[in-house]
Amino acid sequence: MKMIIAGGTGFLGKSLSRYFKSKGDEVITLSRKHNKNNTYWDGTTIGDWSQHLEGADVLINLAGKSVDCRYTDANKKAILNSRIDSTRVLNEAMSQCKTPPKVFLNASTATIYIHSETQLNTEANGIIGDDFSMGIGKAWEKEFFSTTIPEVRKVALRTSIVLGNDGGALPKMKMITRLGMGGKQGRGHQKISWIHIDDFCKSIDFLIQSDLDGVVNITAPQPETNIDFMSQLRKSMKMPFGISQPVWLLELGAMMIGTETELLLKSRNVYPQRLLDSGFVFEYEQLEDCLSDLI
Repeated sequence: MKMIIAGGTGFLGKSLSRYFKSKGDEVITLSRKHNKNNTYWDGTTIGDWSQHLEGADVLINLAGKSVDCRYTDANKKAILNSRIDSTRVLNEAMSQCKTPPKVFLNASTATIYIHSETQLNTEANGIIGDDFSMGIGKAWEKEFFSTTIPEVRKVALRTSIVLGNDGGALPKMKMITRLGMGGKQGRGHQKISWIHIDDFCKSIDFLIQSDLDGVVNITAPQPETNIDFMSQLRKSMKMPFGISQPVWLLELGAMMIGTETELLLKSRNVYPQRLLDSGFVFEYEQLEDCLSDLI
C-alpha cells in the first residue's frame, strides 16, 4: 500500500510508520517540521504535499497540538484549531483528487465520553458531555464527517491511552514510579482505558482491511482503576511501595510542570465493541501482559 500519515512525527505516527514499512508498504509523512524524511505541510492550506494523496491507498491524520499542557485560553485555541484546520484541509485536498485514497482514518479521542467509573462506554451507548475536552472531540468529529467524498470510507479513531516505551504516558508513569511516587492519584477510582502500542498499530491495519466506517473505540477491552493500574505497574517494575498523591498535590504538581490534572483524574471507561464484534483479536487484553512485555 501507499500510505500518507499527516502529523506523523509523534509517538503514534512513528510507530505506525515503522509497522507499515516493516510490511513493505510505502509511507509518506506530512509534518510541520522541515526534515529530509518528511514532506512539509503547514496543516492549514493546500500545497505541494497534496499531490501525494493522488492514487494513494490510505490517509491517516494524527495532527493536533498535544493536550499535555496548561489549558490557557491560547492553548485551548491552539488545541482546537490544530485539529479542525488539519482535518478541514485534508477533506478539501481529498475532494480535489481524481483518485483519492479509499480509506481516511482521522484521530479522535476516548476523552469524548463523560467521566464515568461505572458506565462502560461503547460506540453505541457512550455518553458524551460538554466540557472543554469533550467539546474538542465533538468539534473534531463534526469537521471530519462534514464532507462526504465518493468512494472514500471514513473512520474516526476514539483512541485511549496508548502504552509504549517510545512516548506517550508510560515513560512518565515509569519515572514517577521509580521515584517512589507510584501510588494512586486522587481517589484512585477513576478508570484508565489503555491499549498496547502493538495492538494500536494492528487495530489500524485491521480497520484499513475491514469495511467499518464511522466512530471506532481504539482501546483494550479491560479498563483498570487507577489504583489497580499503578499497583500492576509497581509490580512490573519491582517497586515495593508507591506514595499516593491527593488532588491538591496533583494540582500543584501539574501547575509546576505545565500540564492539567484531567489527564490523570478523568475516568475513561471505554470498550472496543465494534472492533471485537468485527473479529479483531487483541494480543494484550490484560494489563499485566501488556506491562510485562513493555517493562
